[in-house]
Amino acid sequence: MTIIRTPEPAEATGAWAELYAGDQESLGYVPSHTRAMATNPEAQHAFESLVRAVVPSLGLRLYELVTLAAAGAIGSRACRLAHGRKSRALFDDAQLERIARDFRTAGLTELEVAAMEVAERLSGDSSAMTEADSLRLRELGLTDRQIVDVVLAAAARNYYSRALHALAVVPDVPPDLPEPLRDALVEGL
Repeated sequence: MTIIRTPEPAEATGAWAELYAGDQESLGYVPSHTRAMATNPEAQHAFESLVRAVVPSLGLRLYELVTLAAAGAIGSRACRLAHGRKSRALFDDAQLERIARDFRTAGLTELEVAAMEVAERLSGDSSAMTEADSLRLRELGLTDRQIVDVVLAAAARNYYSRALHALAVVPDVPPDLPEPLRDALVEGL
């Protein structure tokens, strides 16, 4: 998994047990990324608070699309698989496979594609970004708050995914993720 030592779910106490309980309830197991990040529960709660702060202005659909684009751009198998699973509540498996393979041809709106492109650019070389990146989002109807939240969603995914990479956390494959969708989500990463 990683060199980080974590308690087994049955042995977890305090903040560990709290963080484990949420995943145990929603997923039926505790993924390796939760185990590693629970080592610093304050940081994990801060990350979750940031996500909760950006989702309302974007909506869950746009948030998940931005997250998938950022995770794909930095090669995060763990986050692509986890958010691919979460996105099944928003998209059918066939469209989600198309989004995973090439979001530009997956039948998304022009705004959704543009937000995903911003997430990719931020995740690649953010220093090369210009006013034009944000202006495009404004032209497509996003408010200043929503533009900031698209950027924060992508930056937050970079923070979390890169931390998992640096800690050598082995990604979990959600057991309820169909094989074709799983393959599409990690193809080329």
